[in-house]
Amino acid sequence: MILHGEKENEDVEAFKCLWKYAIHVVESTKNCPPGITKYQQNFCLVIHEVIRSNPHLFTDDEKKFMESFTSLSNDSQRLFVRLYTRKGPWFRLSTISYSEVLDPQEAVKGLSAMGYLCLFEDKDKLHDNDIKEILNLLTVSELHDILCKLKKNCNHGRRKSDLIESLLPSFVGGLCPHLTSLVLDKTGACIRISSKAESLIWRAERLFFLNGEQNLSTFLLVDLGIVKYPTYDCIISEQIFPGQDDLLAYEEAIEVAQLMDEALDGNNVELVLRCIKIADSRISSSSMKTMESTTSELVATFYSSFSASWVYSKVVLLGVSFLERERRYNDAINLLKRLLNCFTCDGRRGYWTLRLSINLEHTGYPNESLTVAEDGLQDPWVRAGSRMALQRRILRLGKPPRRWKTPSFSASIKRKITEVHVQGRPLNCEMGMKNRFYGEDGEQCGVEQLALQYYAGEGGGWQGVHTESGIWLTIFGLLMWDIIFSNVPNVFRTRFQTAPLDMETDSFYLARKSCIESHLQKIHDGMGEEILITSWESHVGTACRGVNWDRHSLTELRAAVTCIGGPCLASLCRHLAQDYRSWSSGMPDLLLWRFHGEYRGEAKLVEVKGPRDRLSEQQRAWLLLLMDCGFNTEVCKVSPVPMSA
Repeated sequence: MILHGEKENEDVEAFKCLWKYAIHVVESTKNCPPGITKYQQNFCLVIHEVIRSNPHLFTDDEKKFMESFTSLSNDSQRLFVRLYTRKGPWFRLSTISYSEVLDPQEAVKGLSAMGYLCLFEDKDKLHDNDIKEILNLLTVSELHDILCKLKKNCNHGRRKSDLIESLLPSFVGGLCPHLTSLVLDKTGACIRISSKAESLIWRAERLFFLNGEQNLSTFLLVDLGIVKYPTYDCIISEQIFPGQDDLLAYEEAIEVAQLMDEALDGNNVELVLRCIKIADSRISSSSMKTMESTTSELVATFYSSFSASWVYSKVVLLGVSFLERERRYNDAINLLKRLLNCFTCDGRRGYWTLRLSINLEHTGYPNESLTVAEDGLQDPWVRAGSRMALQRRILRLGKPPRRWKTPSFSASIKRKITEVHVQGRPLNCEMGMKNRFYGEDGEQCGVEQLALQYYAGEGGGWQGVHTESGIWLTIFGLLMWDIIFSNVPNVFRTRFQTAPLDMETDSFYLARKSCIESHLQKIHDGMGEEILITSWESHVGTACRGVNWDRHSLTELRAAVTCIGGPCLASLCRHLAQDYRSWSSGMPDLLLWRFHGEYRGEAKLVEVKGPRDRLSEQQRAWLLLLMDCGFNTEVCKVSPVPMSA
């Protein structure tokens, strides 16, 4: 190619990228047995691995059914995987066409005979709950045609949903016995995946990936080279689910959680309250069994997040937020007390305690609110931001005559946080609107960008980024890469993980304590930049929780690490390693740095506030915690330029 100008260069780069993916796909298919497609091989791998590693979670009949998949013809296997990954549930048999499926009709017969597909070509086998889904297969013109044949009003507009709604009463009420025939005359034979196959494959996917976000498309992203997962060893010596009853209870809890999400999205108050009631009752009954059968230490492990009770606790917490918005504080208080009583070893106890204390004050019980906050400080699971927010509540609520003794933490909590004031020309100052200003270059910007411009100029020649927690998690991931992906039993169970399963629990630090402390000493002694560069060059582009390869350049990260300095960097990494859940969000808006010479510098963390904003208890708590770690912190308050007289 003869290149002229910038655009052609960009085209070449794009072509190179696509060509690299194409080569990767070709290479990946070389490992595929003759006659087997890659997605077919991946699907069979999931089935095989799940049955091999979790035989106790399936009945003999279920295992036999899943194992029978490999005895199906290639056409049947490929067609099933294709349909499973498509949005259904129903499909017209006449529209099924895939180049790699040579005989769709025979493939359907094989799948139907083995119970993987339901085939409907007889109107007498169609149930009431199927008709609406099958009507969705029809085009607008086909629906119009049926309405006209039934001599109904054909002027229902062109919206498909309206046409379907006008036809449904005729079917459900039995008013038109010919409707089913008219519909099937249009669609022809229809197929859908059987409920048995759907539920078992859904279970296999969840057991294989251990979450609800990943599915068979994850293989495709890897095969295309779009996503690259880290290298680690899967050392498995324990089962996550002891028995099938535990798994079924977990699946049921997930269904309730999905219902709760849908109810909240649709503002279905009745369904929200029903989900809260179900979750509350399940927590109460399951916590009694848990207390009888396990020790508190076992409950606190990372396995607990795969229990039904843990999923129900998330539903209840969503319920608490909903009830608080509805000002039903007494109901929210009861749920929070239930959570605190049932989950005695849980990193979320700090947030629950804080909300309980706040809600008690809302309902006019300041004394009880104060007692809850004081008891919370004795709880080893109440940490970081929640702990300091509770301390501030105690100072505010605990004035004489409620309490006469000043708490020992009073002086630390009352420390002043440095404030700077910046003025800007506002674009809008309407209540409820996000503040917008004109920057120094005349362009519109938010308060954070305005603050960055101030610090770069008269504020002291600082460079920096508006990042909140993003840059910190990237730095932590790169500095601690070898620790994160070290060989610890049972924390890596699939090859598609971006972090160990215990990342957000106490066991992450405890299981690796000696390695972590040895590594942190190197960072403390000034090796942070060297470790960062090595990690970046070795793993660039590899998926790791918290690490964003695109948002920050290596140059930016090196500058930040150098200016932060070893002691502060090691302290922050230690806090993240010990309690990733508490520390991985809520950091100040800006990270600033400036050099003094070539190899020395300083850093500053800044929380930016607009004209009507003020620090929340949680944000103040973060700033004080960071001050304890040795960081230079301050609050930048942006206000509009006063109107001239």
